[in-house]
Amino acid sequence: MLVKPYCNSLTEYSRFLTREVKIGTLGIGGNNPIRLQSMTTTDTMDTAATVAQSIRMIEAGCELVRITAPSINEAKNLEEIKKQLVAKGYHTPICADIHFTPNAAEFAARVIEKVRVNPGNYADKKKFEEIDYTDNAYEAELDRIRKRFTPLVNICKEYGTAMRIGTNHGSLSDRILSRYGDTPLGMVESALEFLRICEDNNYYDIVLSMKASNTQVMVEAYRLLVQKMIETNRNYPLHLGVTEAGDGEDGRIKSAVGIGTLLEDGLGDTIRVSLTEEPEFEIPVAKSLADRYQKIRSSTVTPQDCNLPYNPYEHERRHTNTVLNIGGKNVPRVIADFSTKEKITAASLFACGYNYSVPLDKWNLTEQAADFVFAGNNVVDFELPGTLGIIYNSDTWMNNASQKQCYPLFCADEFFKAEKKSNTLNFVSFDKDALLKVSDAEFNLLNKNVVLVLDSFKELAMPELRSMIVYLQEKKCDIPVIIKRNFKDISEQDFQLFSSTDIGALLIDGMGDGVWIKQQNCTSPQVCNSTAFGILQAARTRISKTEYISCPSCGRTLFDLQETTSKIRTVTDHLKGIKIGIMGCIVNGPGEMADADYGYVGTGVGKISLYKGKEVIKKNVASENAVQELISLIKEGGDWVERS
Repeated sequence: MLVKPYCNSLTEYSRFLTREVKIGTLGIGGNNPIRLQSMTTTDTMDTAATVAQSIRMIEAGCELVRITAPSINEAKNLEEIKKQLVAKGYHTPICADIHFTPNAAEFAARVIEKVRVNPGNYADKKKFEEIDYTDNAYEAELDRIRKRFTPLVNICKEYGTAMRIGTNHGSLSDRILSRYGDTPLGMVESALEFLRICEDNNYYDIVLSMKASNTQVMVEAYRLLVQKMIETNRNYPLHLGVTEAGDGEDGRIKSAVGIGTLLEDGLGDTIRVSLTEEPEFEIPVAKSLADRYQKIRSSTVTPQDCNLPYNPYEHERRHTNTVLNIGGKNVPRVIADFSTKEKITAASLFACGYNYSVPLDKWNLTEQAADFVFAGNNVVDFELPGTLGIIYNSDTWMNNASQKQCYPLFCADEFFKAEKKSNTLNFVSFDKDALLKVSDAEFNLLNKNVVLVLDSFKELAMPELRSMIVYLQEKKCDIPVIIKRNFKDISEQDFQLFSSTDIGALLIDGMGDGVWIKQQNCTSPQVCNSTAFGILQAARTRISKTEYISCPSCGRTLFDLQETTSKIRTVTDHLKGIKIGIMGCIVNGPGEMADADYGYVGTGVGKISLYKGKEVIKKNVASENAVQELISLIKEGGDWVERS
């Protein structure tokens, strides 16, 4: 299909060149590096606490401090916060985060460097009402918004204040939802309506964002936004972020899948990693993601229409044959790499989700049990769990082919020359050079019991891996593909972030029937295995655990978000496939939780509202009883199971 461009290149890293926007003295976009930002979690009216937390963020590397201003009082206090930071020698610019309150935005725009407005709730509303607008009625609504929004535009223009028009998937207005639906296109149009008002007033100091907790929606929305900018000769800087990513390993993996996919495409001028942790902990994560691309920059490629065998604006999994339990409609498989172990024992398999009980003489499986183990030349001499396959190097397999559940790994040349192959499943490994050398006759030998393992040894491997899969699609080759990545001598955090970026980006585009991560001196086999499953879950391609849509907290939060998230996780983390939203306040809560099965939202001091989908089920629940009430709600919904 002919695809309109959304980036410079799909085959090599090339950063999309945007216009520079100044936030005080800080340049975003243009030839500036990718900027790092975060948001305070303190009460904005607590000046001392907000100043102290801002300093911790700045000293961690934060280049733009965002502070919530839910009312005019908080907006006024931003001036005092700014004054105290400057007095202490900190000149980092401040951005006021605005929802619902134009008067707060208009005051803040006069005293600090940037305001963020959400077009879904700045001069609009969301009550989950579907309204059938005529064209005239829709234009009348736009005129109302124009009158409400223009004063802020003129103030920003007068004071040299920058603006972020930040669409959130969870807070699209009823008007947008009624016209465009709950779609990436709706997110883009929501921002463009406000952008056109700015441009009509000759105001261009604008940064755009398209944030969502669903990584597929987030990536599609940003790509569609850039495609529309290219089409209309616009090039505003982009702020990247995954909303409500959560905490710990899950939050880091989910953020890397979303943000990393777009960074790989050369998109993004400033990023914020939203973790349910202290904001200064977000900065090292954002820095690791950004630093990977800081030394590599090429903007010489001109974006142009291209023929692609897939749609980058809509997730659809690549069609493949079914080989044993790989490909077709099977979930993507996980291969654990044990090839560097001196000996593989039954106890070794604990790291990839299998626990052997000696008294019961049986295997117990977790929800994150790997599907295959690559043993290399290390022969397994015990009876395997029935759900686990062993992969040997081809020479070792030749001598052990009679063993149950074992399969060979060939390199390309070995496979085409081999006289003996498995009748059930053969893994064949290719890098790009080897793949391009395969003749049409040899492609015909890659028959219905073959699975390809695609590998790249480039530091930024994703574009090359993507080009290999695109090449297979162009050759009308339906053989399943395992995505393999190799990492050595990097930190555990970088291992999680880089593998999530490289593999998650391909999964987002529907590519890949399995994941194989090899690590040396990076982390433990157990973390490697959980990372593989975490990437699949974050890309929404295989669900193996409870998903928490948890906001990062801010000055609007009405309870201890980190403590509450931990409590809820402790009692619900066995509910595979259930999505639970944990929101500090009502700004994005109901909207982001439209994608969740159950929701826990702060609605007042010490008060919680509980949701099932979009519907409020219980209001004003005392916070000390709210976790138990949530459990009761899940039981009433028929989704509760007892721990095994």
